[in-house]
Amino acid sequence: MEFNLFKNTISKIKKRNIAIMGHMGSGKSVFGKKIANYFNLQHIDIDEEIVKFENTTINKIFSDKGEAYFREIESKITLNILKKNNTIISLGGGSILNKKIREKLNKQSLSIFLDVDIKVLNIRLKNSQKRPLLKDRNILTTLKQLDAERRKYYLDADIKIDNSGALNKTFLIFKKIFSSING
Repeated sequence: MEFNLFKNTISKIKKRNIAIMGHMGSGKSVFGKKIANYFNLQHIDIDEEIVKFENTTINKIFSDKGEAYFREIESKITLNILKKNNTIISLGGGSILNKKIREKLNKQSLSIFLDVDIKVLNIRLKNSQKRPLLKDRNILTTLKQLDAERRKYYLDADIKIDNSGALNKTFLIFKKIFSSING
């Protein structure tokens, strides 16, 4: 039943997949898995794909090869995965800065922006050791800078959901919105 709802809705709006975007710590991976489970679809996490492709951690990629190299690999992997059909994709937080990715998203994906208050993100990320953009920096200041760069692109998403609270509430909101698209 849910898979048919997914196929009918995606087909109706002429999209291939669902892509989830937002800042690090916004819940993209967990939410993506939950949606994929609900629809009985494949879930792909771009960061996990990068780790597999490079056979190392994102922290190690940043420290050994730099952010520019990471963004290049992220772009190639993301653009390739966005071609898939009937897939739930959790994007990397910064992937939206790439114009080609934004164009592909607009054409091929139903995009969801998981918006989270910066102060909530700060709390969620305060003990994180695996976020290279936060390493040795003031987390709140960095999050504000990233938000200033990225928010305008996140706000172009087809669906915007506040995920500052409980994930189950966010999922119920998503189901309601998604069902209403189908008509």
